[in-house]
Amino acid sequence: MSLSNIHFGRVLKGDRAVWMIFFFLCCVSIVEVYSASSRMTFSSGNHWAPLLNQFTFLVAGFIIVLVLHYVPCSKLNWVAPFFWPISMFLLILTTFGSGGSLNGTHRWTQIFGVSLQPSELVKGAMVFWTALVLARTQTVRRLDSGKIISGAVKGPTPARPFWFIVVPLSISCLVIFKDNVSTAVMLFTVIFVMMVIGKIYWVYLLKLAGTLVVLGGVVLFSIMTLPDEVVEKVPGLDRTLTVKHRIQRFDEDKAAFGSEEWKKQQLEDKNSQSTYAKVAIANSNGIGLWFGNSVQRDFLQHAESDFIYAIIIEESGVIGALVVMLLYLFLFMRTGKIAQKCRKFFPAYLVIGLGLMMTLQALVNMAVAVGAIPVTGQTLPFISRGGTSIIVTSFYFAVILSVSRYADAAQLAEKSTEPMVEGETTEYASEGNMS
Repeated sequence: MSLSNIHFGRVLKGDRAVWMIFFFLCCVSIVEVYSASSRMTFSSGNHWAPLLNQFTFLVAGFIIVLVLHYVPCSKLNWVAPFFWPISMFLLILTTFGSGGSLNGTHRWTQIFGVSLQPSELVKGAMVFWTALVLARTQTVRRLDSGKIISGAVKGPTPARPFWFIVVPLSISCLVIFKDNVSTAVMLFTVIFVMMVIGKIYWVYLLKLAGTLVVLGGVVLFSIMTLPDEVVEKVPGLDRTLTVKHRIQRFDEDKAAFGSEEWKKQQLEDKNSQSTYAKVAIANSNGIGLWFGNSVQRDFLQHAESDFIYAIIIEESGVIGALVVMLLYLFLFMRTGKIAQKCRKFFPAYLVIGLGLMMTLQALVNMAVAVGAIPVTGQTLPFISRGGTSIIVTSFYFAVILSVSRYADAAQLAEKSTEPMVEGETTEYASEGNMS
């Protein structure tokens, strides 16, 4: 059988728009990592090493998506109870000494010779767990006018689903917070939004939000006002000084922006990545220098990861910046559409959580690159150079495509009695599968 006789749609199942976004992100990643890795190429002496490394991870990611998107999403709820404990075990081992240290943090560990960032696993695990709890506690009332979803109130008390989510979330965020403040904040934000969508009893959500605002305000005020010597002695706050200095620098730059003293100090500062990023954006002149012609990639220390969006703007201008941003926003919109098609709560909440996680991280990375917020260290999902991030994001895509595949099958089963495509199932068509 020739390749021309193989029907593309029979191999790649699920939402076509999500597949298109996946391949577009792969293409952008290959081009921009190759372009932005000049510093790594110069230091290693191997011109092709960064590109080959990224290409290898992208191929591995594609294989993961290709294989796992065939797994019935009804089987994914078996993953949730085990995913979080295992990932937390790895995170705790890494955070408290066994992981590799970089810039004073312990974010990576080695498993069978492969570098792994457990916090990336914990993010996905918490989304899985939250989706499972919300699905198991949803209540549906059937009225003459139709079905009404009352929210996550099933059980002896409406507080039960709230605590089932908040306790593991608190543990996860506290451990991650030690070495990665922005990731902890982002994880909490995603899970909180999922709880709002899942209709957790609003009184508990208000109390949680109020408590965190007060505690966060007290902690932030204390960190910003106390001397550095005092903050350094507080256990578990390894990264707070870094956060403090980034906020101070961000405020100082806004206050002194454009002055002669500001211009003189910016590029002499050892922490001038955000400045070089702004220079890269200015170099684009709105139209870009074209791919491979970036200048600031030779000065940005993390041009291929944290600040790759600035290189994208420098080379492709406003159009390239908007295209990349719209890819993530469109991905989130598609996850919302997929969730609406679902006939079960678990996959619906799962795709919403995963889509929100990727989109929020992308927007945070973009905001840092353009100088809208202080530096956070968040990469651009599936575009920035990295192994763990690409593999985990590929797993997210596989789950989203698996859910979309079976959601589409359910709609076909409802609209027609014609025989379905071989290998598909009608498991979503039954109203009894809502919980």
